[in-house]
Amino acid sequence: EKMNSTMSEEPDALSVVNQLRDLAADPLNRRAIVQDQGCLPGLILFLDHPSPPVVHSALLALRYLAECRANREKMKSELGMMLSLQNVIQKTTTPGETKLLASEVYDILQSSNMSDTDNVNEMNYRRRKAQFFLGSTNKRAKTVVLHIDGLDDSSRRNLCEEALLKIKGVISFTFQMAVQRCVVRIRSDLKAEALATAIASTKVMKAQQVVKSESGEEMLVPFQDTPVEVEQNTDLPEYLPEDESPTKEQDKAVSRVGSHPEGAGSWLSTAANFLSRSFYW
Repeated sequence: EKMNSTMSEEPDALSVVNQLRDLAADPLNRRAIVQDQGCLPGLILFLDHPSPPVVHSALLALRYLAECRANREKMKSELGMMLSLQNVIQKTTTPGETKLLASEVYDILQSSNMSDTDNVNEMNYRRRKAQFFLGSTNKRAKTVVLHIDGLDDSSRRNLCEEALLKIKGVISFTFQMAVQRCVVRIRSDLKAEALATAIASTKVMKAQQVVKSESGEEMLVPFQDTPVEVEQNTDLPEYLPEDESPTKEQDKAVSRVGSHPEGAGSWLSTAANFLSRSFYW
């Protein structure tokens, strides 16, 4: 059951970046992570990591951090940030979902200090450029908003993340825990029903789609109960092998961090230590 001691003393890159991603998922931690000396440079270095799941997880963490408007300037000016994002987008070996996620983060940061008009023009230009890199085979992404019954603590959120990450075609997702929602970006050829099937597979949660009526009011639409055949993500290895899936202790730690932002500090320093040892020796 327990992993050998050397593993627990020396976390591997994936478990560190997954921890950062989980911390960044909580809006209360987003300022602290970006203010920390070691975490942002560490996440940027993870973007060059040879393992695709590490890169994707680092991008999800950055995507969460960029949601906080106050973080965007610092993130954009951080050494190597924009360049590394461009590298991910342009690398021929980067999986399609990861490219789209990287160009999404790039767009958000690139437009952080522009007026709205410039913003729209810049976004369109970037998008055309990104599509050029991605090749014409990659149809546009779309956003699906899910209302998830049962999404009420961090261990449920972890279950949900694991289920979504296994679906081929999922680019990114953001949780709004207070309203039991998850905003998912998916490739346009993926059916939204696949998300519902994946969430239902957790056995403890059920998803409905949030759609706007013509009058602009939000409505919940249940998905059909017939399970959809979900194509598993083959180009990304499983995110967490069974024996590494988050333990109850980690869940407690993550939710504790959420309720007291200053509690994030000690974990962040551990992460930063690991990052500095791994990259700067």
